[in-house]
Amino acid sequence: MTRILTFAVIVLALGFGFSWLADRPGVLSIVWQGQLIEMSLMVAASIIAALVAAVMLVWWVVNAVWTSPNAARRYFRARKRDRGYQALSTGLIAAGAGNAILARKMTARTQGLLNADQEPLIHLLDAQADLIEGKYDEARRKFEAMARDPETRELGLRGLYIEARRQGAYEAAQQYAEDAAEKAPYLPWAAQATLENRCRNGQWDDAIRLLDQQKAASVIERGEAERLKAVLLTAKAGEKLESDPIGAREDAKHALKLAKSLVPAALIAARSYLREDNLRKAATVLEPVWKTDPHPQIAELYVRARSGDTAIDRLKRAERLESQKPNNIESLFAVAQAALDAKEFAKARAKAKAAARIEPRESIFLLMADIEEAETGDQGRVRYWMAQALRAPRDPAWVADGVVSEKWLPISPVTGRLDAFEWKAPFGQLEGPVEDLTIENAIAAAPARAEPEPVAKTIVVETAPEPRAEPKPVPAAPIEVVPAVSVPKENKPATIEAPVETNAADEKAEAVPFFGGAPDDPGVKKPGAEAEPKTRLKLF
Repeated sequence: MTRILTFAVIVLALGFGFSWLADRPGVLSIVWQGQLIEMSLMVAASIIAALVAAVMLVWWVVNAVWTSPNAARRYFRARKRDRGYQALSTGLIAAGAGNAILARKMTARTQGLLNADQEPLIHLLDAQADLIEGKYDEARRKFEAMARDPETRELGLRGLYIEARRQGAYEAAQQYAEDAAEKAPYLPWAAQATLENRCRNGQWDDAIRLLDQQKAASVIERGEAERLKAVLLTAKAGEKLESDPIGAREDAKHALKLAKSLVPAALIAARSYLREDNLRKAATVLEPVWKTDPHPQIAELYVRARSGDTAIDRLKRAERLESQKPNNIESLFAVAQAALDAKEFAKARAKAKAAARIEPRESIFLLMADIEEAETGDQGRVRYWMAQALRAPRDPAWVADGVVSEKWLPISPVTGRLDAFEWKAPFGQLEGPVEDLTIENAIAAAPARAEPEPVAKTIVVETAPEPRAEPKPVPAAPIEVVPAVSVPKENKPATIEAPVETNAADEKAEAVPFFGGAPDDPGVKKPGAEAEPKTRLKLF
């Protein structure tokens, strides 16, 4: 662009000069070697311009001829370099695609066209070709040589780290990551691996220091760095809660400043205050987190903060939580549990139903079963609510990489990832309930409550059939048999709900109960067979 502007300015200047001379005509006289030469100013200016152009052209030609050997050498060198870089690019693509033959071919061509000392990527291509061909020892030696070179140290350490992890040498891989993080903390892979290793070993102070270095080097964003630092401070506070409650509280409060909704930090700080029986400060720590993120563990610690409280006191504290976060499933569930402990079954049932309308889940139906058992003792309805709980979605829990934990952990036990645990419903069932588990449908389908009825003692007497009818077989279930009474006007058995007097003659005709015998026993009468005459003579 600068050259174009310069050329335009020169052309405009020449044009302006010639136009100025054309407006001012004159004659130029020159005496040279006794000869008088006269010409106009325009002709003189044109001759001068032509001479300057000719001199420049001659100078360009002479310079081109003089520098042609160097120019030709630079041309062929540049062409060779371009061909080498083209072969290097093709080789790296082939190595990434797993084409060992083409990668090795391009490696040989690149080494012939480029100097390995001037282009470090040739060593990388050579090492990658060895890896594809399965020559791991040679590849490791080349990565070690690259790690000794200051220009390719990071690249060599990266290759050694990946190969060590592939072969299962995790300690060696961690050592390579430590070396890379120490010399270059801005490398994300080295810093992440070193941070996870220090977290696994419980070196929280070293992990926090490394995280601050990453933040200063702009490796991670500020918000993510503050969240991870809060997680590390919470883990550090959780370890020293028993030995140093005050120090654990300070770390937990610092974590809450960085992440205001971090539930584990609030729980640790509140437990530290409760060890000093400082219920008011514990409440000031839990209540802001509860307003931001209602959590059942916060509700449980808040309601049962003091062991000497009565069930009514716990109910009042649960209602206070509900007033701070109304129409929330965790608030309603906490009040329902406290009301059940206080024997206020109507309130417990109402709050449980309201929670189920928001989100029907396993714990709510189990609570309905507890309320039913404590209030009425109706086992049918209790079993019904427990069956609903089996079909309901599972309650949320701390989940990370498919692992469900009862308590929060700073790192994943599977991958070692920091801040991996989330409070959510575990996977392991279908997406959503199979049946419509709304509380209205559940209540409508619930069996009616069983009312207690007076117990009446009745004696069932089976009448014998008429003489012409075939007698029915004697039942084998009852042990005591009352003698039959003949009713002439009816042929069906009659039930008499009155005490019956028996005499000694009838007691002699009492049938012997049957508890099972051999099929070939002649004394066993099969169902549907005719009664024997001997038995009929005994009865009548």
